[in-house]
Amino acid sequence: MARIAGIDLPKNKRGIVALTYIYGIGPTVSESVLGKAAVDPTKRVNAWTDDEIARLRQVISEFKTEGQLRSEVQLNIKRLMDIGCYRGLRHRRGLPARGQRTRTNARTRKGKRKTVAGKKKAARK
Repeated sequence: MARIAGIDLPKNKRGIVALTYIYGIGPTVSESVLGKAAVDPTKRVNAWTDDEIARLRQVISEFKTEGQLRSEVQLNIKRLMDIGCYRGLRHRRGLPARGQRTRTNARTRKGKRKTVAGKKKAARK
């Protein structure tokens, strides 16, 4: 099992997919990393040699990944909240920050809906 950047990569996946398990590495970056390290992208992780894993570690160390990237993102969000800009306020309130509608379809950010008893309409005179 290959362990890169503190993450155990899945054994039976292709290299280009397995590297995306590392936070901060997507499909495009994964492809370029494998190209720089001279590793076949279609090769499965369990077929990698120790030399290939070492080259991959060296190339990935040039990128911000995992803990370092997570802390930088959290500091950026904290800065937005501290200066009180619109995006910071949205983060503070736990609402979508990129212009999505909130009347419906904001369940991911707003959380699960709590049931409220229905109000009866006042009788008309």
